[in-house]
Amino acid sequence: MKLRNKHIIIGFLLSIFATIAGSYLYMEFIMREGFEASWKWMLETQNQGTILSLGAIPNLLLFFVFLRRKEDYKARGVLIGVILVALTVVGFKLF
Repeated sequence: MKLRNKHIIIGFLLSIFATIAGSYLYMEFIMREGFEASWKWMLETQNQGTILSLGAIPNLLLFFVFLRRKEDYKARGVLIGVILVALTVVGFKLF
């Protein structure tokens, strides 16, 4: 596997991790009820897309950090991850 492909995969995986961590932090600290109650609310009201899109905000920071450090392939992987999250959010909204 070429080095650039490894960097794209690293950026993608970091993007997915940042989205999961951002969603957790949002549900734990921003929502008033805490993580467990927020999780139940999210499932009952079908708001997975909303939580996921708010959880993707840390990807913006990650993307610009990679651009600033001239790690374009990792930034490309983050962009692919953001596109996957966006398609997932659209899927939640449609179905």
